[in-house]
Amino acid sequence: MATHLADLAAFVAVARAGGFRDGARAGGGSASGLSEAVSRLERGLGLRLLNRTTRSVAPTEAGARLLERLGPALGEVDAALDVVNGFRDRPAGTLRLNVPVSAARLVLPAIVPPFLAAYPEIRLEVVAEDGFVDVLAAGCDAGIRYDERLEQDMIAVPIGPRRQRFATVASPAYLDRHGRPQHPHDLLCHACIGGRFSSGATLAWEFEQAGEVVRIHPTGPLTVRVGGATDLAVEAAIAGVGILTLFEDWLRPHLDTQALEPVLEPWWQGFSGPYLYYPGRRHLPAPLRAFVDFIGLKR
Repeated sequence: MATHLADLAAFVAVARAGGFRDGARAGGGSASGLSEAVSRLERGLGLRLLNRTTRSVAPTEAGARLLERLGPALGEVDAALDVVNGFRDRPAGTLRLNVPVSAARLVLPAIVPPFLAAYPEIRLEVVAEDGFVDVLAAGCDAGIRYDERLEQDMIAVPIGPRRQRFATVASPAYLDRHGRPQHPHDLLCHACIGGRFSSGATLAWEFEQAGEVVRIHPTGPLTVRVGGATDLAVEAAIAGVGILTLFEDWLRPHLDTQALEPVLEPWWQGFSGPYLYYPGRRHLPAPLRAFVDFIGLKR
């Protein structure tokens, strides 16, 4: 029984994206073309691989098993085809990165434009989210994470600033009304703008000074989804809703204009910068190798 590789790839794209439209958007094809390819594959196998409703598309048990085996196999096919890239004058192809929203905001803007200018035949796709995912299972070539969130058996390369800090801020008007905290424990008596991860866990705030570490779980009138609604949290802090903790680099423009005022600055905690991580396999796709080499030159 002959099964076309393109039909298998179409099934993987739809299953990973959770729908035909999203699969087409990610792969650059058409939803109708993917639907036809998946139906052809199902007819050839004599099995239903996807359960389709008006709201979602999800693999059947058979589809889930096939997807589990196809992901790595198609990755190896892509790697084999990529070998011919070594015969090009310049690398070409698609590079897919999975990154936190903070990296998309604070790290990649200084890297992406010059990289694309240096490699015009590479197409870059960036998926920004703050849920911890397996980059390979998500169909990406590499990811950006902070060191404590790195997966095992992955190679990590420094990318972006090597030291960062969390800054705690509030509007001058809020602090004039409610007072300026002198110790992190004082925040428990203030309105704080909290964050919640996609897992449902709330974001704790950590402070450190002279060897003393304080960890608190803030409360207040507003809690936002980490990453996706961060700009709302910043605007709410500027409007005087409460006190906010966030990446210093994210808040720096508002600190410079004095729309926000530093709070407990001697307690601001520093941490190591992010890493680009990717599988430790012998052959890297040419676009990923070019990106790794490029960020090495930028350090």
